[in-house]
Amino acid sequence: MIRAALKTVQRKWDSYKYRFVPWVAVNLGKNERTLRKVQGLSQDKLVSDRDISASLLTLFQALFRSELSKHREVLGFLTVSSQTVYRSPAPEDGHCDPSRVMLDTLGFSIHRAPSSLQAAGTGVFVDVGVVPKGATVAMYPGTVYQTHEPIFFQSIGNPFVFRCIDGVLIDGNDRGISKVVFRSCSGRDRLGPFKLSDVSWLSASPGNPLAVGQYVNNCSNEKAANVCYQEFDVPDSFPLELRQYLPNVNYRQDIHRPLRCVVLVALREIHAGEELFSNYFTVVH
Repeated sequence: MIRAALKTVQRKWDSYKYRFVPWVAVNLGKNERTLRKVQGLSQDKLVSDRDISASLLTLFQALFRSELSKHREVLGFLTVSSQTVYRSPAPEDGHCDPSRVMLDTLGFSIHRAPSSLQAAGTGVFVDVGVVPKGATVAMYPGTVYQTHEPIFFQSIGNPFVFRCIDGVLIDGNDRGISKVVFRSCSGRDRLGPFKLSDVSWLSASPGNPLAVGQYVNNCSNEKAANVCYQEFDVPDSFPLELRQYLPNVNYRQDIHRPLRCVVLVALREIHAGEELFSNYFTVVH
C-alpha cells in the first residue's frame, strides 16, 4: 500500500514539476529538449505578432459567421409575407461545429484524447489535416495574473499555471476555484451585449477550438517537442465583436493593460494523428 501511495505521489510530481518555477530554474540547462539551448529561441519569435493576429482573426471571423448562421437557423429565419411563413432549410451536418469551422478555415483541427505518454493524462492531437510550420495550433486559456496579484489558493495542487517570461501567470485550470474566478472576471468585463472573453473552454466543448493548449503535454527524450509557446498581447485594435472568442481574461481591470495570450506555434509540419508536445522550459516573446 505504501509503495502504491509513493508511486501515486511520484506520478503527480512528474506531471507538476515542470510548472514548479524553482524546479524549472534549477533544471533549465539539463534538459536535452530545451529549445533555448538548442535553437536559441529565447528572444526570437518564431512568427510575428501580425501573423498570429491574422490567424486568430481568420478563425474568429469564420466562427462568428457560423454563429450568426446558427442563430438564424434556430429561429427558423421566419419571414412573414402574404400571410405565409417561410422557414430556411435545416443546416448541414457539422455546419456550425467549431472543429469543422477550424478545419475549413485553417486546414486542420485538433482534439483532446488520452495521451500517448504513459500516465500523462489528457493530451491534444491533430485530428484531421496538416498543421504547417509556424501555424498557430492552439491557445493557452485562463485568467491572467500580474506578478503582484494573488494566486496562492488557486495555485495549490494546480498543474495548469503557466509562467510567462516576465513573470505574468496564466491559470489554465478548468475546475475548482480557478473556474469560479474566470467566470466571475469574464462576467465582470461584459460591455453591454458584447462578451469580451470566452468561457466555453471551461466545458468539454469549447466554442473556440484552439482553447485546449493547457492539455498539451511536455516532451520527453522519446517524444520531441513539435510546438512551442509564444507570448502575444492582444492589440487594442482587435475587433470588439470577436473578443468573445478570446479564452483569457485579466484578473483585475482597474489598470489598463493589453490582454496577454499565449499561443502554441508549430515548430514543424504536424500531421493527422500526431500528438502535440511542447517544452515547458521554452517560451518566446
